[in-house]
Amino acid sequence: MNKSPSLALGQKLKEMAAHERPQERLERLGATALTDTELLAMLLRSGSKDMDVMAVSRQMMLEAGSLAGLLRWDENDFRKIKGIGHIKALQLMTVTEIARRVLSQQVDADPLMDGPEKVYEYLLPRAAGLSVEKFWVLCLNRKNRLIRLSEVTSGTASNSPVHCREVFKEAVRCGATAIICAHNHPTGDPSPSIKDREVTDSLRAAGEMIDIQMLDHVIIGSIASDPRRKGFFSFKNTSIRHPAAANKCIAFN
Repeated sequence: MNKSPSLALGQKLKEMAAHERPQERLERLGATALTDTELLAMLLRSGSKDMDVMAVSRQMMLEAGSLAGLLRWDENDFRKIKGIGHIKALQLMTVTEIARRVLSQQVDADPLMDGPEKVYEYLLPRAAGLSVEKFWVLCLNRKNRLIRLSEVTSGTASNSPVHCREVFKEAVRCGATAIICAHNHPTGDPSPSIKDREVTDSLRAAGEMIDIQMLDHVIIGSIASDPRRKGFFSFKNTSIRHPAAANKCIAFN
């Protein structure tokens, strides 16, 4: 990472030499020459009465730990920083969501989903920073290549209701021969709950009824919060316990 000498000193913007200010460095050297803090300052454009834009940017980096850490922030997190109000927080949330979507789109058109690791790598950019649980269905062809990714539900910080009918409707609609289900745990720990196991059993049983195999159910977390240090949990090798529960609407967490 390139570092500006004046930035390392923690100077205020007005104390910097003109050629060392972020905008001038951007114009002269390009965006790649700016530090993470300077890039944030360019987005913020202004600070507050007590904290100039460079101080606000430094505080954000200190609290988030990195630019990637900002992907986990919601409006309340941004507004805890002095100098960031409602409108600026919404603008920053827009930028982080754009970043998340760009990352999620940098994949092959029809990626091969032949293992939970592939599912985790594919969905991690979409799941990173989410404060609520979302449930996705990956519709696959006979060669286990992705036909379509559908977001079936979006819930609260601890659960999201999912119905077998909604899950398999997407698979039937696009002519899938198999599906992989996935959801995220906002806490980062992908360890399955009892409800997670129940919904997996229900979906497997429902798939057998309509001859669409559910190959796996993957819980997306983070490596740092996973006791197994994998970042995800796969139900691929677990057995069905409750086949009679195929048509229940279940909230999982």
